[in-house]
Amino acid sequence: MTQTSLSRLNWSPELQLNDPRTDATHEEFIVMLNATASADAATQLPKFQELVEHTVEHFAQEERWMRACGIAEDFCHFTQHAGVLEVMKEVERRALLGETDLIEKMLEALVEWFPGHAQSMDAGLVTYLKEKGFDTATETFAVAA
Repeated sequence: MTQTSLSRLNWSPELQLNDPRTDATHEEFIVMLNATASADAATQLPKFQELVEHTVEHFAQEERWMRACGIAEDFCHFTQHAGVLEVMKEVERRALLGETDLIEKMLEALVEWFPGHAQSMDAGLVTYLKEKGFDTATETFAVAA
């Protein structure tokens, strides 16, 4: 597979969840994924490492919110995050050993996975957080008047 054949994600209204912090994080993820996909051989691994770091923070943010709202750690959203990160970190480990072709395969998998995750699990989370009165900007609950 050549780098020019890699799929890209585009930020679109279908991915917008109408929570500014979630949307900003998701848009950053897409920008970083696309930058990694279009990087040359010399910069692709460092860009992928930045994407992994961003994804760790991205998932930790959502997981903080879920915990704050009392969602149990065995909920499938946590499990999906853990699985994706496990694979991303393994790709990073193996790329550092020279198997850099795995980065392109991981990017393709992320392009396929992310829209469905965002439109289902993350959309459900945003709705739930709003119902609970949880503000993602301050990571606090609204005070009842």
